[in-house]
Amino acid sequence: MDAGLRSGSQAKESFLLYLKAERNLSVNTLRAYRTDITSFIEYIDKLELDFIDIDHKVIRRYLAFLYNFSLSKTTLARKMAALRSFFKYLHKHLGVIDSNPATLISSVKNERPLPKIIGTLEMDEFLRLPDTGETKGERDRAILEVLYGAGIRVQELVGLDLDDLNWHENEIKVLGKGSKERIIPLNDQAISRVNTYISNGRVQLSKKAESKTPAVFLNRSGGRLSTGSVRRLVKAYTGKYAKVKGVTPHTLRHTFATHLLERGAGLRAVQELLGHVDLSSTQIYTHLGKNKLRRIYKQAHPRA
Repeated sequence: MDAGLRSGSQAKESFLLYLKAERNLSVNTLRAYRTDITSFIEYIDKLELDFIDIDHKVIRRYLAFLYNFSLSKTTLARKMAALRSFFKYLHKHLGVIDSNPATLISSVKNERPLPKIIGTLEMDEFLRLPDTGETKGERDRAILEVLYGAGIRVQELVGLDLDDLNWHENEIKVLGKGSKERIIPLNDQAISRVNTYISNGRVQLSKKAESKTPAVFLNRSGGRLSTGSVRRLVKAYTGKYAKVKGVTPHTLRHTFATHLLERGAGLRAVQELLGHVDLSSTQIYTHLGKNKLRRIYKQAHPRA
């Protein structure tokens, strides 16, 4: 090992200079690297270990040491990523160690944030917020009903054309990610609200258009509604209803999926309705039914 880099602090500074010069990282990222590497060096200094003494077991013990501080999985993952880069630098760029011991450590998996869900009663109240006596309210009520009733993405909603509505079968056709079409059934209330909007509100809005559009949902100028407008209108209604905060169009999609699963829908069926290519994307909703499963268990098990 190079005697000039035998000091941990010297190796750290060399690594940080490399990151700054070669990888053009931000000041905040460099600061995080400095903090994470300094923490590790202080740990091995207390054990009186040099870099050539460090193997994957030492790194595992260091991670176990960090767990004592109740750090989040995100922070632990960041610290592990910093160590992996640091040892890669010592091995490949400086050649001061024979291999990178951090590659033998599995990555710390970040906790996936759980989707926000609205309860059934709160959802019913939320859907009734728009003033359907006005053109805008009539349109907004139809939008909220479709977002919750079909679980579609906001981009899919604004992309709906009149020809995509099949009232003979009570279903809609949406164009999802990867230009993949899927057919989704609609409940009676959503169908009723969309029909009312098309017969009244949409007619009024279309009168302001410079040219006709096949879009189902129109803005105040008679053109196709944008995704940003839908997000803003959902946010506006959220501000009027104290029981639900931070609701977005995607919240309604999450709620749609969760309510279906809680009432017995199969995971594969929900996957098809959501347009998920990978079943694992749908499985995030299964944990939300744990309270229901616990109730069933207590009711059914002889010893519960």
